[in-house]
Amino acid sequence: MTTITSPYADTTSAAMGMANASTQSLMDSTQDRFLTLLVTQLRNQDPLNPMDNAEVTSQIAQLSTVNGINQLNNTLLALSGQMNVSQSMQAANLIGKAVLVPGDKIRLGSDPSDPSVKEATPYGVDLLAPAAKVTASIVDASGQVVRQIDLGKLDEGVHSFTWDGKGEGGADVVDGAYSVRIVALDADDKPVSASALTYGKVSSVAYSSSGLRVDMGLAGSHSLLDIRKIM
Repeated sequence: MTTITSPYADTTSAAMGMANASTQSLMDSTQDRFLTLLVTQLRNQDPLNPMDNAEVTSQIAQLSTVNGINQLNNTLLALSGQMNVSQSMQAANLIGKAVLVPGDKIRLGSDPSDPSVKEATPYGVDLLAPAAKVTASIVDASGQVVRQIDLGKLDEGVHSFTWDGKGEGGADVVDGAYSVRIVALDADDKPVSASALTYGKVSSVAYSSSGLRVDMGLAGSHSLLDIRKIM
């Protein structure tokens, strides 16, 4: 049985402890000042025009509300820390997995055991609505379209595809880096919001100031929230 230890648990716990102690100290100081002020007001009030009971009750209620908000903030901070640790543990399970993230890169190479066989990295399409016709254009480094692929009718959501490495005439194109452009239309030939997805394998996971990020080698570094599909 393999045990994964999160490197963020101790840091998160320490930060939560310091924040809770600081908040509690501030609450105690606020309560002391409030009670001192209230007692001073009661001692120095005009006997002929004493403070209204409703006013005193209102001030006490306001202090209780502030205390309640501070306690709620402490609870939310604790939950946030637990979620960060949980996300770190889940992200570690992605190492070695193939995923699709926003991007338009495709890499084409030859099978080392058989150079006549072309191998292209998969790509994906993310549709925000159903489309009656979706077309993928494979573009080389010079911006020239080498192949247009009719993907047909697609439902809303994420779809993955693989290019066979052939150009318009059916001949193999040269190995290298390419990109894919997606055009999606509805039944009335109106544009449908669609974006291309690039393929990569998660090699490592890092925790930065912007949150959890996954390193995908040539596909770059992406936020954990960028992952659209695990393949």
